[in-house]
Amino acid sequence: MLALRLARGSRPLVQLRRLLVAAASAGTGFLLLSVLAGAVARPAGSFPRLLWALIPVAVTVHFAVAVARADPANRPRAGLDDVGPGPVRLLLVAAISTAVACTLGSALALAVFLHLRGDLAGLPFDGAGAKLLHADQPLPVAAALTLLAVVPVAAAAATALALRPHRPLAPQTGLPWGIALTACGFAAEAYAGRSAPGMLAGWSLTAIGLALAGPGFAYASGSLVQAVRPGALRLLAGRVLQEEAPRIGPPLGVLCSVGAGALTAVALREQGGPLVPLGPLTGPAAALVALCAGATLLTSAVEARRSRGAAREALLDLGAPAKVLRTAASLRAGALVAVCVPLSWGVAQLTSLALTR
Repeated sequence: MLALRLARGSRPLVQLRRLLVAAASAGTGFLLLSVLAGAVARPAGSFPRLLWALIPVAVTVHFAVAVARADPANRPRAGLDDVGPGPVRLLLVAAISTAVACTLGSALALAVFLHLRGDLAGLPFDGAGAKLLHADQPLPVAAALTLLAVVPVAAAAATALALRPHRPLAPQTGLPWGIALTACGFAAEAYAGRSAPGMLAGWSLTAIGLALAGPGFAYASGSLVQAVRPGALRLLAGRVLQEEAPRIGPPLGVLCSVGAGALTAVALREQGGPLVPLGPLTGPAAALVALCAGATLLTSAVEARRSRGAAREALLDLGAPAKVLRTAASLRAGALVAVCVPLSWGVAQLTSLALTR
């Protein structure tokens, strides 16, 4: 009940984020149901499609965790320990709130899926996707409900793990591990070639490696801003970027992996035909992954800006012009682009080379 009350009394921006989580969960749930319907109609070769569908699941869970981390209701506040909601209770509230948002999305996905199949009559577009969704085959209820529960359960568990009290690590700590995992991803792709399990395993290792190395790259971007006799503006931009590196680094690495995956798909299409691991739903699934990755980075950036609100107010009180702060923000964004675009291109080139050997 406490989770529902906090959710109902939240600000419009927080409610919008939760609605976006529900929308992402709905898209992922619809994709999983479509893969299940295709597996029932054509069991042969259905397992690789189910494996590829795990990528939207992962980015949706990542987005849900970022939204839960940015939710003001999940932060410890003075006085709440005296009335009951301590750190453990707040952790439980965050997990339940995330699970509720994802469950609403899964329920919406089920309703839309059944409606487009023609199982729910009396509404516009009834049965419009009957052929694509294999309406001539019965849908296993237990399997459908199990797949729809994957995102809420995984998101709630990941939220509880991410928000538990722990000591933050230095941004450079994960850099060597991330580079090592990325190299393992290239090796897996070179060994397995263009087989679905090999490509998925290699891309997953690459994505995890870039997520681990993301804080280190963000920290390096801050160092790049401050290089070669910096003035006050570049010092401000670089130091802030280095401070924000642990927060924005992981979603930045995930977005780089998504960009590298898109560039790799384009390269493979030019060399050996289009890459359509999910059939007609490959395009919508790719769009969902890109939107979730971008929304996760944007949410983390907004939360980082909110966390330094006191420092921003102090600078304004000291007489710093607002234009200086905006210019510093532009410098930080430019430094991240200058590092991440070549990184994504390089990863895509190495991935394409590994897959075409």
